[in-house]
Amino acid sequence: MSQLQKAYQASNKIPQKRFGIREKTLLAIGIFTLFLGGIIIFGNTITPEHIKINLTEKNLAPSISHLFGTDWVGRDMFYRTMKGLSLSMQVGILASVLSGIIALILGLMGATLGKRVDAFITWGIDLVLSVPHALIIILISISVGGGFKGIVAGVALTHWPSLTRIIRAEVMQIRESDYTKISKNFGKSNFYIAVKHILPHIVPQLLIGIVLIFPHAVLHEASITFLGFGLPPHEPAIGIILSEAMKYLNSGRWWLAFFPGLSLVLVSLMVDNIGKQVSKLINPKTAYK
Repeated sequence: MSQLQKAYQASNKIPQKRFGIREKTLLAIGIFTLFLGGIIIFGNTITPEHIKINLTEKNLAPSISHLFGTDWVGRDMFYRTMKGLSLSMQVGILASVLSGIIALILGLMGATLGKRVDAFITWGIDLVLSVPHALIIILISISVGGGFKGIVAGVALTHWPSLTRIIRAEVMQIRESDYTKISKNFGKSNFYIAVKHILPHIVPQLLIGIVLIFPHAVLHEASITFLGFGLPPHEPAIGIILSEAMKYLNSGRWWLAFFPGLSLVLVSLMVDNIGKQVSKLINPKTAYK
């Protein structure tokens, strides 16, 4: 075979696609998202029949038939844990999205409506951050009637300040950029500038902020429910499961708290990892390595 033929064959070879950071990041995001979505879907399919009382199988240690064991009245802890995780994740999703909307509105207002509005919003941020979240969540939850809507309202109204600061700083930086000033000199309205120049730049930060709020929202929901101020006692929430399990740990029934607590921590770590991966994905310095 001549050198010309070898060169022709080499030029026609299909280049192998490089599996870089971008592909690995997308794969990790997809796997974690599918896993978390599967927990929510599976939790919603669990019926009262799956977690019914069965006194003939009470206090069973983890086994093949009962992966997480059973509690003091024979309820399957695996199904209770999955149902509780599903409830906690639904609270976390709603609360984090509402917090993101509040942060977006206040961040835009603080950066565009003058010094007085900005000073008032900054004062509100400092006020909320100066008070322990748990205390505010309890007060808000009780004031709106408790239950699911109470805990969602409490968590949503306490997790917006940090993201508001980020969005406010981002908007103020964009307003001082050259292309924004040129657009304004061409007679474009503030609404046009906000939609075409500001929003596209802050949406990635907003999405990352919402994702990173999620694990905090889930953990706060579980802690408040554990204290008795969150979801009602008849709901198999993780906080309620852990609160009930405290009375039986001294008798050696470690699985009652171990598996629900471990599952809650793993879910929070997964969501936090998704947020970090998304941040890496939209960063031009790391997305295309």
